[in-house]
Amino acid sequence: MFRVLFLMLVLLAGLVAGPYIAGHQGYVRIETDAKVIEMSLVMLVVFFVVTLALIYGLETLLRKLFSLSRGAYNWFGNRKRKKAQQQTLEGLMKMSEGNYAKAEKLIGKNAKHADEPILNLIKAAEAAQQNGDDLTANKYLIEASKLAGKDNIALEIARTRILMQQGKLPAARSAVDSLLELAPNNEDANRLAIQIYQDSKAYKALDKLLDDVGQRSFLSAQEFEALEHFVDDGLLDEILHEEGQEGLLNWWEQQPSRRRKSVYTRVALVTRLIDSDDHESAAELALETVKKFEDEQLAPLFAQLTRLQVPEDSKLIKVLDKRASKAIEEYSDDYARALGYIYTREGLFAKAKPYFVQVINHKQCTAQDRIMALHMAEQLHDEELIDLIRERNLKEVNMQPQEPTPLLPENLPRAE
Repeated sequence: MFRVLFLMLVLLAGLVAGPYIAGHQGYVRIETDAKVIEMSLVMLVVFFVVTLALIYGLETLLRKLFSLSRGAYNWFGNRKRKKAQQQTLEGLMKMSEGNYAKAEKLIGKNAKHADEPILNLIKAAEAAQQNGDDLTANKYLIEASKLAGKDNIALEIARTRILMQQGKLPAARSAVDSLLELAPNNEDANRLAIQIYQDSKAYKALDKLLDDVGQRSFLSAQEFEALEHFVDDGLLDEILHEEGQEGLLNWWEQQPSRRRKSVYTRVALVTRLIDSDDHESAAELALETVKKFEDEQLAPLFAQLTRLQVPEDSKLIKVLDKRASKAIEEYSDDYARALGYIYTREGLFAKAKPYFVQVINHKQCTAQDRIMALHMAEQLHDEELIDLIRERNLKEVNMQPQEPTPLLPENLPRAE
């Protein structure tokens, strides 16, 4: 617009000034080696205006041509983008239907023209992996890496998950370690790490992760507790195999209060000490546990107390006897069972008798209890108690539901 106005002003100035300079035009001489050009001043102005007009016209024409070309380019680009978006939606539908082969083709075909090409390539890799095509899945991940560069959390999560699905645990472990450094608070990264550490039995790494994670919203109280138990059992077995029961005891002394307050961990340690034939250390830990916790919290410990071998003058026996006298019937029977087993293992059958009699007369008596009680009664030659135990055994057998005996062919009623 400014250029057109400029040309009009120049032309108007020429029209106005023309009559005034008529007869006094002068001339302009342009001379080169081979040619001499002479023209009046008015002609020079006209030539200048025409030249500018041609230049401006050519510029406008070129701009329109380029604008048309850009519009065509944008039209083709938008067409590809819309097609990629449609194929992405169709691919996601096929993926949700379980048709992973078709989903991979639809999502990956025009991934570079999609709104989020990296996400398309990730989804295509996941679909290919679900279809069992490891090579194609890796190819899509490589393409996504070229576009995303380093430290793309979504890509690293997908890569780690696919490595795990391919059964490449060492590579998945390395990938998830790097992922946790990149995104330590990412929920999906933490869930992946938990699963990989469980599968690879990386108890120390999982223990550290649980300390860092704590009871966050993505882990229920039951899930967190189950993971803690998994870690405790794994660490105890690992240390026992590598360092023996002495290593277990040293490890226990170095544990934080969170773990030392866990009855489950204490019972697991007592179990392994008994398995290692270290009854003295097991009894000391059991005594400490009985003193620190209430009856209802000691349910897991009672089964291990029946396996202990401790001397008659042990502090544990005195504490168990004292707790038994104050406990309600349910827990009193548990204490009585433990004392009966301990005394029987020590050959103190007379002291074991009243405790077994108490257990036998209550509903919580098990078949194993009756076997141990029968052994004790036989050692004491207590025929009355022996008969009572055998009578209870017969009642227990008779109370067991019997499977009906199918009729044999020869016993089937004959049709008249």
